[in-house]
Amino acid sequence: MDADEVLRILDLLRRARAEVWVGGGWGIDALVGEQSREHRDLDLMHRQEQEPAVVAALAAAGYVESLDLRPVRFVVTDPGGREVDLHPLVFGGDGSAVQASGVPERPFGYPASAFVTGTVGGTAVPCLSAGQQVFFHQGYEPTERDRHDMALLRRVFGIATHF
Repeated sequence: MDADEVLRILDLLRRARAEVWVGGGWGIDALVGEQSREHRDLDLMHRQEQEPAVVAALAAAGYVESLDLRPVRFVVTDPGGREVDLHPLVFGGDGSAVQASGVPERPFGYPASAFVTGTVGGTAVPCLSAGQQVFFHQGYEPTERDRHDMALLRRVFGIATHF
């Protein structure tokens, strides 16, 4: 997944009036303003009620559902193997959101401050904050990509991480 495809997808979704935020590795690169490594996919958080518009816009671009783990997440893949990992969010009146988890009584929380702006390829994009990124990189054995991403956040933002 390259920066041009990220921007193309975000533009498709913007034109479909679907509000999304970039997370995962691309989200971290958006925070620092440059691509720091190769990315196998694009993680997007979206408003749950806008899911039909998200799915329709991506389907029109050739993406088809390849994994369904709803209500937590689902994945769409294009014919070239590029993946978009989609995470439905339910927003509260205060701008915070929750995402279902594998443990129903413990959903993932997103404070209103988790929704910020970064840049991909010099273009401003909505993304998740550094603090939210660190929060999501807890409770599992990190990969080398995870270690790279957390080191980047420590270096650029001086933020503490657990690995």
